[in-house]
Amino acid sequence: MKKICGLCLCIAFLATGCAVPAAGKTDAPSAAEAKKNMETVCRFLKESGHYFLATVDGDQPRVRPFGTVNIFEGRLYIQTGRKKNVSKQLARNGKVGICAYQPKTRRCLRLSGTLIDDGRIEAKKAMLDAYPGLKKMYKAEDPNTQVLYFAPGATATIDSFPAPRIVLKF
Repeated sequence: MKKICGLCLCIAFLATGCAVPAAGKTDAPSAAEAKKNMETVCRFLKESGHYFLATVDGDQPRVRPFGTVNIFEGRLYIQTGRKKNVSKQLARNGKVGICAYQPKTRRCLRLSGTLIDDGRIEAKKAMLDAYPGLKKMYKAEDPNTQVLYFAPGATATIDSFPAPRIVLKF
C-alpha cells in the first residue's frame, strides 16, 4: 500500500470541496466570529441582488429566485408569503440551500442551513422596513407575511477563482 503525504491529502480534500480544519480551530465559531460571518453573507446576498433558494418537495428539489435578506436581532432572515408553495415546503422541511453569483467579481456563495419561521410582527416589520417596496404586497399584521431565520449552524462557502475558498459558519 502506498503512503500519501499530508500535503497531497490536503490538496485532494480541497479539490473535492471538503474543508480541512485549521490546527486548534473548533468547528463552531465564537459569537463575534459568527456575527461577522453572518454580516458577510448578508452583504454578499444583498450585493448579488437576487439569489436562488432550494427547498425539498417530496423527493424533488425546487429552486426559485429570492431577493430579500435582512439581519434582525442577530439572525439572518428571508421573507416570503405563506400562500406560496415554498412556504408549504419549508413547513415540512426547513433545510434549504441558497446560491448567489456575482459576475463582475466571479464570486459564488453557497449557503446551507435550516430556516425557522418567526411569526412575530416585529420581525416582519423589520423586513418590510428594509424592503419598503414589499409594503405594496405585504403587511406586518397580515398572516400571509412570513419571515424565516437561519438556525445556528448555517454554513456558507464563497468561491472565487483563483482566490482560496472561504467557509463561513454562523
